[in-house]
Amino acid sequence: MTTSTSSTSHHLSPAFPGRAPWGTASKLRAWQQAAMDSYLQQQPRDFLAVATPGAGKTTFALTLASWLLHHHVVQQVTVVAPTEHLKKQWAEAAARIGIKLDPDYSAGPLSKEYHGVAVTYAGVGVRPMLHRNRVEQRKTLVILDEIHHAGDSRSWGEACQEAFEPATRRLALTGTPFRSDTNPIPFVDYAEDGDGVRRSVADYTYGYGNALGDGVVRPVIFLSYSGNMRWRTKSGDEIEARLGEPMTKDAVSQAWRTALDPHGEWMPSVLGAADRRLSEVRKAVPDAGGLVIASDQDSARAYAKLLREVTGAEATLVLSDDSGASQRIEDFRSSQARWMVAVRMVSEGVDVPRLSVGVYATTISTPLFFAQAVGRFVRSRRRGETASVFLPTIPMLMTFAHEMEVERDHVLDKPKKDGEDDPYAEEADLLKEAEREQDEDTGDQDELPFEALESDAVFDRVMYDGAEFGMQAHPGSDEEQDYLGIPGLLEPDQVQTLLQKRQARQIAHSRKKPDSDADLLELPADRRPVVTHKELLELRKQLNGLVGAYVHQSGKPHGVIHNELRRVCGGPTSAEATAGQLEQRIAKVREWATRMK
Repeated sequence: MTTSTSSTSHHLSPAFPGRAPWGTASKLRAWQQAAMDSYLQQQPRDFLAVATPGAGKTTFALTLASWLLHHHVVQQVTVVAPTEHLKKQWAEAAARIGIKLDPDYSAGPLSKEYHGVAVTYAGVGVRPMLHRNRVEQRKTLVILDEIHHAGDSRSWGEACQEAFEPATRRLALTGTPFRSDTNPIPFVDYAEDGDGVRRSVADYTYGYGNALGDGVVRPVIFLSYSGNMRWRTKSGDEIEARLGEPMTKDAVSQAWRTALDPHGEWMPSVLGAADRRLSEVRKAVPDAGGLVIASDQDSARAYAKLLREVTGAEATLVLSDDSGASQRIEDFRSSQARWMVAVRMVSEGVDVPRLSVGVYATTISTPLFFAQAVGRFVRSRRRGETASVFLPTIPMLMTFAHEMEVERDHVLDKPKKDGEDDPYAEEADLLKEAEREQDEDTGDQDELPFEALESDAVFDRVMYDGAEFGMQAHPGSDEEQDYLGIPGLLEPDQVQTLLQKRQARQIAHSRKKPDSDADLLELPADRRPVVTHKELLELRKQLNGLVGAYVHQSGKPHGVIHNELRRVCGGPTSAEATAGQLEQRIAKVREWATRMK
């Protein structure tokens, strides 16, 4: 696996033919040039390039296609994309550098004016032999865009294998090579690690961390909202819970869906906050736009109506079964409209660079979908632009947000479970269950019978670069506005510094300390405003371990002990507790254990 360096060279290598007779990008980014150099040195039949969403995979792939066509390594190109909209987008991008792809090809001989076709994985799945005959007749480069989709169903994977096995060259692209299932992805190599687990192996990797450092993508500020949820189960029981509290899988799903119910108070409050954030960003970036990613079409329509009430302007509504969906996206892309609301079809690959603010209003809970959704907001146009994504306080989403910079691989073998004494074993199992949900839909969550009754929203925290900031506050409060008012143009290190100062000021205000940023950043460790996600996880793990030991000592259930700790020490559940509150509970349970000896 090759990883990009900080090379500043953007010129094509001496072996590259330039623009005649094929067009190329006039200037490649450093990672694109490094990936080109790696490919040209190896000249492999199969090449897997993993690049974070927004980095420019299309430009790299088409530049390479131009080189291979010019040098007669291949005679034609086939692009396989996840959706109808994306195959048209590929054809338009290819046309700009002189490669003509037919996005409407269905069967029969290809017109001589074209250099190839753009098709979907679904289309290949229907007629694999049609495409096999084409690649057998002429030397073909097959570009498999977001190749993890070839593992969406076993039939798609088998169809791709059958159709493109004879291809002269295959270039696989993805921003997220990992999947939640163990369906092997065609034309991807897997290698065993030290634990005997087979993982996908990329030929070139350009992760979010590298892209952020190079200014290729924007820094992402995650703003999460909690709140009290109340719903009625099929049996008629009314349940009330706080979003983010430890719950069973079914309860998490129902609390989550209650929050996203357009008739409650949570969604209008969060949409209002997101719009205020968008207004702040537009002071520096006038054409900045926002996107709400909805679970289904009914919700999307309801959210568009709420946005009209909040902003006084119509939101662009994009529905997957709408024949004009692609044109709506293109119209929004080239306009200065504020908001677009859509279901799944814009979660991946759709290029709307002006998107700066997002609302994750869907219950799809796989890391793959989350990464692709966030990828819609990170494409950088100029240095200093930031992305803001609003989330419900759901533990697995918090984990995904904190792990934005983690490079993942597709795992074919499930790792062995840890011992029963692991205090996080139950939480890990819940996460694995959630990740089994299908990427295309919300899975069995839609089959859980319940009725949303009411909800409210509470600003919970800000997550950025592995750290958490903020104090719980009501929507519209000065504390919330402190974070919604972050300038729209900031360098990554400036975002970190500003968040530290704002949290320091809030802590000082709550403790009646002097309002001096310099003095506040010298607070003792237990009162320091910035605590990393890793540090919080360690404190929670330590507390859970001590509670587990105390369970055996006292004979009391885990839940009883945790509730007693909250009663004595105060504060929210462990999942929402601050570092200081967790340390206080750790000290208290140790005190109890000592007394019983």
